[in-house]
Amino acid sequence: MPGVLRAIRSSLGLTQTELAERLGVSFATVNRWEGDDGSTTPQKAKMASILALAEEAGVDIADPGDDAIVTSAGRKRTGKADAKTTKPMEQMLWDAACSIRGEKDAAKFKDYLLPLLFLKRLSDVFDDEVSRLAEEFGDREVALEIAEADKELLRFYLPKEARWGVLSGRESYNWPLDDRGRSTTPKDIGEHLTKAVRAVVRYNPRLSGVIDVVDFAAERNGERDINPAKLRGVVEAFSDPRYRLGLADVQPDFLGRAYEYLLRKFAEGSGQSAGEFFTPTEVGFLMARILRPRPGETCHDYACGSGGLLIKLQLIARELDPTSKVPLKMYGQELQAESYAVARMNTIIHDMDVDLQRGDTMINPRFRDANGRLQRYDIVVANPMWNQTFSPDIFEDDPYDRFTKAGGVTSGKGDWAWLQHTLSVMSDGGRAAVVLDTGALTRGSGSKNDDKERNIRKWFVDHDYVEGAILLPDNLFYNTNAAGIIIILNKRKSTARKDKILMLNASKRFSKGRPKNYLTESHVLELARIYQAGQPLDGELAVIDIADVVGADYNLNPSRWAAKANDANHRSIDEIVAELIQIDERLIKANDAMYRLLGQVVK
Repeated sequence: MPGVLRAIRSSLGLTQTELAERLGVSFATVNRWEGDDGSTTPQKAKMASILALAEEAGVDIADPGDDAIVTSAGRKRTGKADAKTTKPMEQMLWDAACSIRGEKDAAKFKDYLLPLLFLKRLSDVFDDEVSRLAEEFGDREVALEIAEADKELLRFYLPKEARWGVLSGRESYNWPLDDRGRSTTPKDIGEHLTKAVRAVVRYNPRLSGVIDVVDFAAERNGERDINPAKLRGVVEAFSDPRYRLGLADVQPDFLGRAYEYLLRKFAEGSGQSAGEFFTPTEVGFLMARILRPRPGETCHDYACGSGGLLIKLQLIARELDPTSKVPLKMYGQELQAESYAVARMNTIIHDMDVDLQRGDTMINPRFRDANGRLQRYDIVVANPMWNQTFSPDIFEDDPYDRFTKAGGVTSGKGDWAWLQHTLSVMSDGGRAAVVLDTGALTRGSGSKNDDKERNIRKWFVDHDYVEGAILLPDNLFYNTNAAGIIIILNKRKSTARKDKILMLNASKRFSKGRPKNYLTESHVLELARIYQAGQPLDGELAVIDIADVVGADYNLNPSRWAAKANDANHRSIDEIVAELIQIDERLIKANDAMYRLLGQVVK
């Protein structure tokens, strides 16, 4: 039922409130029906209304065991995927940004938009939870009184002046007088927003430094940084009923996607390089489904960005064991201040306890045990900066001995240095999934010169730490058209997978999108199933012996081992260059042999 309702809303362009009106029920009822577990089902009369709407929307629910399929557009997509697309979010952010363009440099837009977006999210979640209390107690006013009397009933308590209805002017609020009998009514929306976020922090201290990071009424040389009329335009853009941000309205890493969208849309630098990419939601879910986290396991992301990969691990752990009350123990480190703040927002709004630290993981890994050694984890996930270069001194003088004993020090790109760090923080039975550039799988293979990156790859393969490599489709990542790969490491392979490597070529499993391609939920589920089964599948999965990898000079690109019939003319440039180098070396040897023979003839 949750998927059916979401598919109906997506097809007809309805909010939960609008769907509730069409069905003649309360918003809270629709919100409850769309709950993740689907345990609450409509009564017979309302089911008839839902079936009628489904027919109008072109949603096929003939088979209740399947996800809802929207048929009117002639394409099959799961209801959940349709209801939680990124387009409404991007349109909302674009509308909001257009409201303040010219007021601040593009690089500063996110500093103002993200706290407002988080406040809107908190307010919509607050409304959802009050509505659920109203369902239980029969009246919204009673529910509000109960919530105000016992604020622990809610994830976050929002005082009335900070609720979106009041901020947007759709609800009234009588501002109190201060201790000296003066009015506290703000002069404009800028002052109101600043008062609102500070009030939220007073009631929710853990949001300090997260939501109150900017002053919306700040002045410079007697002028407001942002004109109040422009701020009002932002609030109006976020108030559009199409852009609700409640519990069932947006994707798990909504805030992370919003942050990345702003960086991409306005080409914001802020220390980010072209090698640093947000991990698409579906890629994060694929990694989580392959790793299959279990209750109570320790999980770490040393380049956690907005925290999306950790969140997805917890969501999949709950799905795999819904009865367990034991959460994952999660730890994340992030260098960029903005990403760190978004990660705190993300984990807080998901009610997840994550130990987040700021710092440069390569130089100063923050999580250490009582003896100063690196803390180790059952699961490690990461999408570090691709093709990043480091000074060799960092690796040679490493106090944690992460590099020299694990294949040596690289002098080029840092992809395998990240994997060396990954290995150093994995427990004895640990497993990991790391997203990197495809070149990390082939650079140096076939070269006549000694290549340090290839030597590190050789060390990992020879020690049987590489469980698998997954080649992703092109054009999934926001800031690049490059395909990307996922490398799976395992310190305790199953007997069946010892001395073998799974090569999964997922390059053709995607749906075309604008501006980016994407994996549907069915793609993710099928790819995870194929990988977990570990049975060869023509053109997609190859199970190769380590001896074969040695014979290919440690080339780990899945397209080499699990190529599709029509892939012959579509290999990566790195792979083609490596083959040309091998051909050139064979030609040189052949020429040398010919010259020796000719020399003997002349004599």
